[in-house]
Amino acid sequence: MNTDNNSEALARMKELISILNAAGEAYYARDTQAVTDYQYDKLADELAALEARTGVILAGSPSISVGYGVMDALEKVAHEQPLLSLDKTKDIDKLRAFISEHKCLISWKLDGLTVVVNYADGRLIQALTRGNGVVGEDITHNALVFKNIPRKISYTGPISVRGEAIITFADFERINREQEEGGEYKNPRNLTSGTVRQLNSEIAAKRSVMYYAFSLTGGGETDSKEEQLKRLESLGFDIAPYVVVYADGAEAAVENFKSAIPTLPYATDGLVVTYDSISHSRSLGQTSKFPHDSLAFKWADETAETTLAEVVWNTSRTGLINPVAVFEPVELEGSTVRQASLHNISIIEGLELGVGDVITVYKANMIIPQVADNLTRSGSLEIPSHCPVCGAGTELLDEHGVKTLFCPNPNCRAQLVRALSHYVSRDAANIEGLSEATIEKFVEAGFLKSYEDIYRLVGFESEIVAMEGFGEKSFTKLIAAIEKSKTIGLASFINALGIPQIGTENAKQLAARFGSLERIAAATPEELIEVPGFGEKIAASVTGYFANPANIALLDEAAPLLTLVTPTLPQADAKFSGMIFVITGDLERYANRKQLQSHIEQQGGKVASSVGKQTTYLINNDKASASSKNKKAQELGVNIITEAEFETL
Repeated sequence: MNTDNNSEALARMKELISILNAAGEAYYARDTQAVTDYQYDKLADELAALEARTGVILAGSPSISVGYGVMDALEKVAHEQPLLSLDKTKDIDKLRAFISEHKCLISWKLDGLTVVVNYADGRLIQALTRGNGVVGEDITHNALVFKNIPRKISYTGPISVRGEAIITFADFERINREQEEGGEYKNPRNLTSGTVRQLNSEIAAKRSVMYYAFSLTGGGETDSKEEQLKRLESLGFDIAPYVVVYADGAEAAVENFKSAIPTLPYATDGLVVTYDSISHSRSLGQTSKFPHDSLAFKWADETAETTLAEVVWNTSRTGLINPVAVFEPVELEGSTVRQASLHNISIIEGLELGVGDVITVYKANMIIPQVADNLTRSGSLEIPSHCPVCGAGTELLDEHGVKTLFCPNPNCRAQLVRALSHYVSRDAANIEGLSEATIEKFVEAGFLKSYEDIYRLVGFESEIVAMEGFGEKSFTKLIAAIEKSKTIGLASFINALGIPQIGTENAKQLAARFGSLERIAAATPEELIEVPGFGEKIAASVTGYFANPANIALLDEAAPLLTLVTPTLPQADAKFSGMIFVITGDLERYANRKQLQSHIEQQGGKVASSVGKQTTYLINNDKASASSKNKKAQELGVNIITEAEFETL
């Protein structure tokens, strides 16, 4: 197929997918129509024709349905060829010397997680993380829901694609807004790394992981890496922007890339320079650590000297006291910088900080202000012995060699105000009219000491009406919103409680799995680990919360005031009572595993993540699969049934 025509077809396919998915969301989620049925069918037919002509099915296409996968653990798999890291330089002269007389390609070094994706018969069959370069983790279930990765390609021979999985700044900020205070992710790379390793692919799907390919093995012989990149694009992959460069144009190319950083939608940590000639690259060989045909060019960080004016200590809702360095303003990478997070006590001790010290600061990856070094190292900074908000004695915690400062007072005003602000937020109790500023006023006035007191604000009518900014009308609206919130979904209430590690999605998982607050409170760590996306740390957080007598006392006080809307519980005589199911493989009749699991649990059955002696049925549409679950079921004599057979039970 002509490459130009194929590129045009792929661009049109992406456009059609966007239009059709937006129309589908409007129709099914908002009960409106973005296009007529005739227009929708015409566009869908055009997409189907293009998919048939190109042999490519892009991620998100309405012609495929995504079945989410849940894994017991990530399998370790050896790479066919070692994935080496790159030698690095910040010296433009060294870069010129590397290029020498050769044609080279320069592209972004995306700051994500390297993933190798293998295809056979035109279909994605395996995806592996880089791991230690020799052995990676199998994340195929998550790669299948990456936002832009082709599920099917036109080439039917075996090929291997290496690329970078990333999460954009926009999605990073969206996801962090959904986290509880103190539980935000530090940067997009950390978020990406954790996301692609999730055992439940539904989580990866919601986080919109993007994949940018940068090399290809197989798929037709060529001696040009640039031609390889064009081949990847023709197969439906996105690639990072690149330019062809020779030694005399190296510095200009680097400057052009550098000037584009503020406009990028994703994080980078430099550039990658590689020889275009594949045969030349092969002739160079490699060391035990680095290939000789590629070089990472890192930005020479712009640093500035300044004076540390103070360290501000902020108490979070979780009790963690976060230090922030405030210094004399300096210009860095085109903007004025006045402060930078110091993260924890270990960093402060390592820098030997003291007020008045001369420090150097820079922007990590030209974006995030950081303290680079302390030139005078007085070491005179005092670590607060008392919480800056409530005055309670602080605790110095040391977890795995990282020291942090903590306020143990559960009644700390900073913790209380932020905890109550979270409680009334949209995805929690959803009480309009209680802003953080209003909550702070009510806390100072003594009206609010816990979330349970919100439902007793009606008793302070005269005091609240007399407050500045309030009146009879405002008070009436507030009480109406509070009354409305007394009927609340179980998942929303669990989220409102602010249990560490439990945000909106985890709260939904708990509600769906256990069905009532009483069952969640009584759940064992072993039962909690069975919840999709949960691990030992999250399970311990839940059991720890409900083991706290103060938390139970609050729940006992709040319970009579609330109506918790819980999922429908199965009847004692339900058809699946006493049965244990395990679900694996792609689904055809259910939207995802969660929907099938909900159906089973409503009929009294249980769903486990692994096959054991107590398993009644393994549901797998591919009975002949050589998967570990199928093998285990066969060893134990567990019946393997398809969705169709399940529905006849």
